[in-house]
Amino acid sequence: MSKSGHSRGPVPSRWLHCPRKASDLIVGKFMALKTPLNSNFDSQVPPDCRFPPKMLFDVCKSKKIKLGLWIDLTNTTRFYNKQEIEERDCKYVKFQCRGHGETPTPDQTVTFVSLVHTFISKHPLDCIAVHCTHGFNRTGFLIVSYLVEKMDCSLEIALEMFAKVRAPGIYKQDYLEELYRRYDDVNEVPPAPSLPDWCYEDGENHEADYDSVKSTDSFDSNESSTSSSSYTNKKPHKRKNGKVPVFMEGVPGVEVFNEQPRAYQLQKKVQTMCEWKKGGFPGSQPVSMDVQNILLLHQKPYRVSWKADGTRYMMLIDGEDEVYLFDRDHSIFKVNGLRFPYRKDIHRHLKNTLIDGEMVIDKVNGENIPRYLAYDIIKFEGQDVDKMPFEPTRLSCIDNEIIKPRHQAMEAGYINKSLEPFSVRKKDFWHVTQAKSLLGEKFAKTLSHEPDGLIFQPAKEPYKAGRCDSVLKWKPLEMNSVDFRLKIVKEEGAGIVARKVGHLYVGQLDAPFALMKYTSALKDFDNKIIECKFENNQWKFMRERTDKSFPNSYTTAKAVCGSIQDPVTKEKLLDYIEKFRFDDDGEIMPPPPKRMKR
Repeated sequence: MSKSGHSRGPVPSRWLHCPRKASDLIVGKFMALKTPLNSNFDSQVPPDCRFPPKMLFDVCKSKKIKLGLWIDLTNTTRFYNKQEIEERDCKYVKFQCRGHGETPTPDQTVTFVSLVHTFISKHPLDCIAVHCTHGFNRTGFLIVSYLVEKMDCSLEIALEMFAKVRAPGIYKQDYLEELYRRYDDVNEVPPAPSLPDWCYEDGENHEADYDSVKSTDSFDSNESSTSSSSYTNKKPHKRKNGKVPVFMEGVPGVEVFNEQPRAYQLQKKVQTMCEWKKGGFPGSQPVSMDVQNILLLHQKPYRVSWKADGTRYMMLIDGEDEVYLFDRDHSIFKVNGLRFPYRKDIHRHLKNTLIDGEMVIDKVNGENIPRYLAYDIIKFEGQDVDKMPFEPTRLSCIDNEIIKPRHQAMEAGYINKSLEPFSVRKKDFWHVTQAKSLLGEKFAKTLSHEPDGLIFQPAKEPYKAGRCDSVLKWKPLEMNSVDFRLKIVKEEGAGIVARKVGHLYVGQLDAPFALMKYTSALKDFDNKIIECKFENNQWKFMRERTDKSFPNSYTTAKAVCGSIQDPVTKEKLLDYIEKFRFDDDGEIMPPPPKRMKR
């Protein structure tokens, strides 16, 4: 045992409020934890944050867990004395992994997997403790690798198993990418989960060393992943790229929500409702219309609506004062003062309901009015509406079960519209023959916000999470755009006049996808996500995408470029619809109104 009172350096950054251990064993064998600190650190650690090695053994003993192997992945020996482990009849193995931007190497992974496999074969009843500094990324990477290599788990399931007991799991994007590169398809890697508040306890962005989603852990026998009585911290939630999530400007009554573990539970609930097995935002994503997929308009019935220049949000209605919006980063925003009564009893509030839509700012008589346009529904009171046809079933469900009950409650005085943060409307869809009307000036004047194209939705297909190749978005050539990550680079060298250039990056591609001329308009957007259009044979900056932490994928960027090089013009689109559209009885649908309802 080391002697108390002897200083061994500072407490690791962000260690104090990092949860001590996983809520349960992984596959009944692995205990993931942050590094314990022995009594030499007591002068720097408040009593309720202390975590000596003995504490873990005591908890395991109370749960009848026998630790037989202890694997230390940290790159130092200053945190505790290994004798504190070995004197408890537990084998200690020092397995140095650098961390800080470096994933475990293939050789290190092979050694870890072999060590664990040999130990389990000789000691089948014993369990294994594994820790790095915080117990998430290096620890998770190696445990997940073992599950894939030796237990025949898919990578997706292995990551889910780890995250279930050590929420939110591996949060470093480069670690996830390396796992998918080794065991799956790197093009399918999900975005890393959002970052917890304790990562910012010293007020800085430490992207190289983030870990879990929970705050101070009680570390007793009642510890679980679904409760955290000591969690009171409500500092601004930050995304995996270090940004605080920003909701659409001009909308009141909405705030970032990151109360753990509730926030993580809500994110998982929405993903489960969409049957989304990957990480991140599960909403259906349309693809750009091109000269190939326009043929779908001939093969099956479609409905069309205008494409609003708004911001995409999924809305979870989960009971009274439990209305949440999820942006494309899967960050959560809580909506205050918005009610959704049940049609059969307006005094009862809807729950287990998930709708898809977009927020727009309508300009009416010089006043900005925020509105949420609901255009699809996935779950209604837990019912699988997403399996039903889009038209008429899902559209009718929005109208009859979401919108009309609110109007009834307003008429009954149960909802005061003037006190709500924004209004909620159903976004209308029409037969494809109405595309011409939707592109006309008359219809544009009926809207109180800017349209920027059309959305074509298959009428009889179910809702599909993620990229959906049958949902088509059409934009005029001059409005086609790509979301890039901008990196401002200074080019200099022998014979070269030093200058700044914008390198434009997309997902799944290490090299720049394209270059753009640097102007002063770009100076504040280095390493930010920006939307660009292709004009006069060069990329032009349009705006920053504050709602996104990742650029478009390489596949999406190539598709947009294809639509720019060989565009479906307005004339081609309307001509194809006129001559080759799929014939169905939807043609008797009424045309868009001459004036939109206020």
